[in-house]
Amino acid sequence: MTDSTSAPQSGGLALQARWLDAYQPGLRISEQGTVVSVGDGIAWIDGLPSAAVDDILIFDDGSHGTVFDLTPGLIGAVLLHDTDALTAGTKVQRTGRVLSLPAGDDLLGRVVDPLGTAMDGAKPPTHTRWMPLETSSPPVMARDFVTQPLYTGIRMVDTMIPIGKGQRQLLIGDQGLGRSSVALDTVVNQRGKDVYCVYVLIGQRRSTVVNTIETLREYQALEYTAVVVAEASSLPGLQYLAPFAGCALAEFWMRQGKDVLVVYDDLSTHAKTYRELSLLLRRPPGREAYPGDIFSVHARLLERATCLNPANGGGSMTALPIVETELGEIAAYIPTNLISITDGQIYLDRDLFSGGFRPAIDIARSVSRVGGRAQHPRIKQEAGRMKLDYLQFLELEVFTRFGARLETSMETAIKRGHQLREILKQERFSPSSERFQLAWLIAFNNGGFEMVSLEAIPDLLATLEKSVSNTMLDLESPRDDWSEAVREWIGGASQAVKDDA
Repeated sequence: MTDSTSAPQSGGLALQARWLDAYQPGLRISEQGTVVSVGDGIAWIDGLPSAAVDDILIFDDGSHGTVFDLTPGLIGAVLLHDTDALTAGTKVQRTGRVLSLPAGDDLLGRVVDPLGTAMDGAKPPTHTRWMPLETSSPPVMARDFVTQPLYTGIRMVDTMIPIGKGQRQLLIGDQGLGRSSVALDTVVNQRGKDVYCVYVLIGQRRSTVVNTIETLREYQALEYTAVVVAEASSLPGLQYLAPFAGCALAEFWMRQGKDVLVVYDDLSTHAKTYRELSLLLRRPPGREAYPGDIFSVHARLLERATCLNPANGGGSMTALPIVETELGEIAAYIPTNLISITDGQIYLDRDLFSGGFRPAIDIARSVSRVGGRAQHPRIKQEAGRMKLDYLQFLELEVFTRFGARLETSMETAIKRGHQLREILKQERFSPSSERFQLAWLIAFNNGGFEMVSLEAIPDLLATLEKSVSNTMLDLESPRDDWSEAVREWIGGASQAVKDDA
């Protein structure tokens, strides 16, 4: 009879033998600190003289934290996970590791917290490597010019406020005007375009988190998107780390040569969380009680979004940070900070929203400083003519409110402006292809909508889009071929609309 325990015992003996072979006798020094006080997600610790900022700490009760502030006498630690047993007197030790996130392709389609822990109920995702949350932005010599467009599928954005891969474009406006909708539309439009997406939810309610995830799943966008979540009920430390975790994950794919889109929803909440942590750590407050380095925090986050040159992989990271204004005050502290950091902004206006114009983007206060260089030359040429007409219309529209008599040319310009405004209206999650963008631009510039009533424009656009999807023309085809095809499509679509009427 054989002993059933002989195999495990022999395996244990072999393991002990290997441990003894690798063992090196020597002096080992470890540090141990003690919690002095704890509360509101902050722990003050005495001891640990070798601790550095961003070091991960482990508490005897099982809690985890990271070094956030160093004073002559105590260490200020931000808690990342705590238990009810964490009290003053609990012992603390350094782990020798810094904050990092497990990164890999297995995180696509997953929902994780800023530490990489799965939140979707599935097994922990496998990872390729650990990415530090805090790292330097790529040097100037590793960067390249923004030359490739990133299409949002939103007609107004792709034509008048274009975004390039590697750009940082701010979404700004009051609450409830559709900032997150613009970001979600952009993510949904990346399906089939070989662009990885990272959506970061900072301090959002659970209902908002669930709705966002379900929306991405409904439109088959979750399969190429990783969602990083720090709910409103989570510890302030996790909310502060959320955008850096999303950036680290996007940076992993960027350095592999991938094009990545990362959305920070939103950085106003992130700034408030950082203000809360800084005040609890007794840092000197500045304007609106924000710490003096709040600009630096957002700058070092957004500066990591760039386009790398071929020698460094050729990948890109496009950032869409979202910031909230109050009563349309675009000159507030945090919005002006982010405007100065980013490469442009898309401003959503409450009056346009109330008037039924969706998306409620104010062209006069929106700008893209580098996206024009990435815009396709054919679309750029046609959009330039259209944008001049629209800006002229916005100026002339003011006079119509006083009932003044207008010249014939001004009435024509106002009529074209109303038609264009109707064309630019767009429902959520109905992205327009690049070829359709070019088609309606040519149709508008050539006067294809002049004899069409405003009520018939949506049906005409739908018919035009169907015709474009069946054509073999692309953006590189000659303009004469496009003009001839668009003339036929518009003629047929106009007749179809009249017949239906």
